[in-house]
Amino acid sequence: MLKKNQQGDSHDSLIRGSAWMTFGSIFSRILGAIYIIPWYAWMGDHGNVANALTAKSYNIYSLFLIISTAGIPGAVAKQVARYNAVNEYGVGKRLFKNGLGLMALLGVVSAALMYFLAPVLAAGDARQVPVLQSLAVAVLIIPVMSLMRGFFQGYNDMAPSAISQFVEQFARVVWMLLTAFFIMKIQKGNYVDAVTQSNLAAAIGAAFGLGLLVWYYKRNQRQINTLVEESDNQIQVSTKRLLFEIIEQSIPFIIIDSGITLFQLVDQYTFHPFIKMFVNAGYDQIESWYALFGLNANKLIMIVVSLATAMAVTAIPLLAGAHAKKDGKEMADQIENTLQLFFFVMMPSSLGMAAIAKPLYTIFYGYDALGTSVLYLSAFVAIILGLFTVLAAVLQGLSDNKLAIKYLLLGLGLKLVVQFPMIYFFKIYGPLLATAIGLGITSWLAMKHLRLVYHYNSERLSRRFIGIAGFSLIMFAAVTIVVQGMYFFLSSNSRMVAVGVIVVALAVGVGVYVYAVLKTELAQKIIGPKMGRIAEKLHISV
Repeated sequence: MLKKNQQGDSHDSLIRGSAWMTFGSIFSRILGAIYIIPWYAWMGDHGNVANALTAKSYNIYSLFLIISTAGIPGAVAKQVARYNAVNEYGVGKRLFKNGLGLMALLGVVSAALMYFLAPVLAAGDARQVPVLQSLAVAVLIIPVMSLMRGFFQGYNDMAPSAISQFVEQFARVVWMLLTAFFIMKIQKGNYVDAVTQSNLAAAIGAAFGLGLLVWYYKRNQRQINTLVEESDNQIQVSTKRLLFEIIEQSIPFIIIDSGITLFQLVDQYTFHPFIKMFVNAGYDQIESWYALFGLNANKLIMIVVSLATAMAVTAIPLLAGAHAKKDGKEMADQIENTLQLFFFVMMPSSLGMAAIAKPLYTIFYGYDALGTSVLYLSAFVAIILGLFTVLAAVLQGLSDNKLAIKYLLLGLGLKLVVQFPMIYFFKIYGPLLATAIGLGITSWLAMKHLRLVYHYNSERLSRRFIGIAGFSLIMFAAVTIVVQGMYFFLSSNSRMVAVGVIVVALAVGVGVYVYAVLKTELAQKIIGPKMGRIAEKLHISV
């Protein structure tokens, strides 16, 4: 439900918005991970190679998607929030309408480029060409869909984005599974054809997601028009100026949103030639190793990284609104709230995933000691990926775009420098460590800048971080003991055993962490008084 922008508690808005975006992101990611279990099995002996083909194509597709959307959805969300904060809803609506035409045009151009450049982008792998061309279809639709999400986010209404994200993923997964089963099990066909259809599913899902957003817009149109009529109309902005604002604000979003994708593309184009220098292995074997971290582990850790993405999407319009009003205290409070909420959720999620890496990997891909080790390390790296996502969003919301780009490029340069030695010393783990170093430095610089310029309460944040980290480590130790203890008696190869281990381990992990943060009132301080009522219901006395 769209409402008039008010001076309400930004902390509540962050919690509410993050909850909606977390719902959309988590359930979408879970769907996107669960489908792998039957899909991977249906690929037979080609499972890892098919995954590598998907991972490489998706990295290129992600970059084209970012270019085709040109950062405009994020820019529109930020600018709409900015104008709404000063009661200029009419300007925000005009900005949205002008952006729609621009997005449609960018979608057509980008889709055409991706389709016709597929043979070049495939870098000599003919199997990748049809997969890339099938993904080009989605690039036609997603830019307009993303813009509509950005418009709703500008009103701090995250429900349409979250629900459409889930619907999009659900339709995508249904298409992937139906076509993969038909091609591989009924037709006994080629795995490349199955992967091609699985990637075409991105366009099918986008069509459903866009349809739902159009329905939301129609349902809220009367409220939008009422807000426009009640605007102050003190700011007069020409159409040309609005388009210039969109483009000006979108350029940083393109570069920054490409951040993690650029790091993954470095891995995609360097891992194979670098590892071949040190290991005597065939092409498909190296591709299988790449799949272990490039898709298998990545698909699972992105479930927890999506928590950070949810907070980032929520934080940008809130910070932009505070920045438009030049409210220094609200900006400082919002930065602190965003960071402590990030650590509160991300630390236990990542450490918990590391603790259950063995049964989790077994459920999705079958038991594999190397795959388990890669997932274990990836879970720790996920904290840095998430932190970068949140900090980049905070800098964008505060219009520190140039600085965010500078830090990102510095981190990417560092990644390029250390990539070769990391692969030389640590082989398959090298790319993950190089990413952690590059994004770790980027995040450290961003944190330092925010502390020095916006003067958020860094001492309080540090105290709460220590508490969160301490309880997360206690939870990690408890879950590790449970997992190792159960596997001492049970088979490592059984998927059913892995499910049972995860159920018990999760119960222990959630119980330990929730009890600790409620007992010490850490949750009440970070989330709010509602957590106190939950503590009472659980009979956890303070």
